[in-house]
Amino acid sequence: MRRNWRMMTIAVLLLCASGIARAQSSQSGQGSQGQPAPQPSDKSKTPEITPLTLDAPAPVSADEDAAYKAFHEVSMEIANKKIESGEAFLQKYPQSRYRPPVYAALVFEYQQLGQVPKMLEYGEKELELAPNDVATLAILGQTLPRRLPSNPPEAAQALSKAEKYSKQAIEIAPTLPKPTDLTDAQFEQAKNQSLAMAHSGLGLVFVRRGKYAEAIPELEQAVKIDPTPDPVNYYLLGLANKNASHFDEAVLAFNRCVAMPGAMQATCKSGAEEAKKLGSTQLSTPK
Repeated sequence: MRRNWRMMTIAVLLLCASGIARAQSSQSGQGSQGQPAPQPSDKSKTPEITPLTLDAPAPVSADEDAAYKAFHEVSMEIANKKIESGEAFLQKYPQSRYRPPVYAALVFEYQQLGQVPKMLEYGEKELELAPNDVATLAILGQTLPRRLPSNPPEAAQALSKAEKYSKQAIEIAPTLPKPTDLTDAQFEQAKNQSLAMAHSGLGLVFVRRGKYAEAIPELEQAVKIDPTPDPVNYYLLGLANKNASHFDEAVLAFNRCVAMPGAMQATCKSGAEEAKKLGSTQLSTPK
């Protein structure tokens, strides 16, 4: 799972790089009343998470700019330090125009730590300011249905939010302009990473609701376009096909998961065996 999220960080970085360039360009044309906006990071020297968004940043003071740069330089590999730095920045500058990239970074870091309520808290704050932030929409859309609360009403609410966020990401992503500093291949890979997460999230929402026929095309799209395929999505695709009585397709999906090293192998192997048995005793439903 960690490998997948690291690749997602790279995708966010690529898609958000244009935000930094636009901010720096605007800042250089306005002297000390500049207009910054940074972004995500993968290794110690990577940029910070800036929202993948169509929304533009606004000017900041010199002190605020310096404080943001200090936050920006904290590696995303050090989650606790990144969170501490980001929350300190927000406490000192509660109305900062840098809130979107800080919120986006905190969404990512809290997701990494499995702290879903905090992830959601900052994600919703981020989307209030930058409703076109596809990366944050995709993270929320995929994570919420994978880590549902045990309380049924809260779980239902989380599924509704995941459906909304995933659909928004799927709708907005194709409209994003390609940053001038990215190649076509880089931009397509980064965009597909977020889209794969959004389709995965929407597919799992349908699985949770027992709508397997609706889940299948979403999960098929997720595994098709994901630059770094997630074995969980192959498992979910196998599960949806099995429950829809598409046993051959279920075996195929489960076996794709088995072929990928990781913690899902045993579960997917068991799923493939069960789907084979069901296929030998029950009629398959045509797709």
